[in-house]
Amino acid sequence: MPIYVYWGEDDFTREKAIALLRDRVVDPQWASFNYTSFLPDQPDATIGALNQVMTPTFGAGGRLVWLINTTLCQQCPDNILAELVRTLPVIPENAFLLLTSRNKPDERLKSTKLLKQFAAEFREFPLIPPWKTELLVQSANQAAQTVGVKLTSRAAEWLAESVGNDTRLLYNEIEKLRLYVEGSNKPIDVDTVTQLVRNTTQNSLQLAAAIRTGDTTKALGTLADLINASEPGLRIVATLIGQFRTWLWVKVMMESGEQNQQAIASAADVANPKRIYFLQQEVKLLSVQQLISCLPLILELEVSLKQGGSETSVLQTKVIELCQVCGGR
Repeated sequence: MPIYVYWGEDDFTREKAIALLRDRVVDPQWASFNYTSFLPDQPDATIGALNQVMTPTFGAGGRLVWLINTTLCQQCPDNILAELVRTLPVIPENAFLLLTSRNKPDERLKSTKLLKQFAAEFREFPLIPPWKTELLVQSANQAAQTVGVKLTSRAAEWLAESVGNDTRLLYNEIEKLRLYVEGSNKPIDVDTVTQLVRNTTQNSLQLAAAIRTGDTTKALGTLADLINASEPGLRIVATLIGQFRTWLWVKVMMESGEQNQQAIASAADVANPKRIYFLQQEVKLLSVQQLISCLPLILELEVSLKQGGSETSVLQTKVIELCQVCGGR
């Protein structure tokens, strides 16, 4: 009675894992009978899924029942918990129950403990933090290998810089590159990548730079370019968080008297210590307090966007506030 719990914010990678599981479990000729998914807004979705997973399979292959975006591992009413207790021990061997959620399971909940008791496989699909440049480059190289192309080291770095931690966009761009160089065995170089891949992350870094100098006009102009290019607000925020976090760490280390660039790079999580000199120049005119004051504003921006606030209005307001903080010397 295999049970799977997939969670995490990397929707694309999670979707690929779900497709692999479905292909392994369900015979495609019998999929209409043996594969069922339940959306969270369906009435009694959990009860329906548990009843369905107990239904004998039709034809060949196994049965897969998928509870999409379930909250079972975040909150579980007593009646649902009772149904889990009754059902989990007797799920047929060729039936598979899959639970997915973006949120981390609550280890304290009885439902989570019950799933672990019956050997559920918990698997996380996290997004790489935007400031983890080495992991982003590694992800780009792994995606290229999966798709069947080779990247030069500089091309992988530029691609990672361009798409950030958006895994879906990463695979789309690599597929585009594969089609462009089809028939060639040479690694894709950085010139090819720069021609074909739009670097919106770099534009977000330009936005961060304009905010750092307190240049409200330039910051709002760069923001307008990003919005016109349909850059998601949360991706802009992710870049700002990473950049201001890096600046803050560099400034703190400078204020503490640290001069070793390797030590500063390690503390600031900067892969290339040679960048430290340039980062030091960037934050020379800013105080630690100014950089600290920026982070809550960026986090407020992230919360507002996630709560469905008007993207353009919220972004513009917070960018102005950030420029005012950084511009007040």
